[in-house]
Amino acid sequence: MLVLLAFIIIFHITSAALLFVATIDNAWWVGEEFFADIWRVCVNNTNCTELNDAVEDFSTVQAVQATMILSTILCCIAFLIFVLQLFRLKQGERFVLTSIIQLMACLCVMIAASIYTDRRKDIHKNNRELYAQTSGGSFGYSFILAWVAFAFTFISGLMYLILRKRK
Repeated sequence: MLVLLAFIIIFHITSAALLFVATIDNAWWVGEEFFADIWRVCVNNTNCTELNDAVEDFSTVQAVQATMILSTILCCIAFLIFVLQLFRLKQGERFVLTSIIQLMACLCVMIAASIYTDRRKDIHKNNRELYAQTSGGSFGYSFILAWVAFAFTFISGLMYLILRKRK
């Protein structure tokens, strides 16, 4: 049981770390001379421009930002609730509250990554002066980590739903 508990805790902390890196790091869209994310666009690794309300379709970028931040917060809250439930639940009860919050984090990261996947071309096309040198890029590791975090939070949420407290 102790090994299973350690695995679940490590898996959850890994999910949170993936969410933090995917949210904070600047590599959602990358190329040889640039990198762009949900916060800024950098060309030549030095000339960075923050994304603000002057950017057309900024509401779309804000939706991605908000849902990624929310997923990270929910994942951290789920971990705290799991630790509390370890001491408060009666033997044989399930970690339903932790599961629900973790699945909400999963839903938020899926929404963020889906919005970015769908709207990236439109954002780049509508802001040609900002994204002029980013046309030859590809999805970066932060974007991929967001999808991996989706899978991790989903599996973690299901584990909490199935898991029962034992001695």
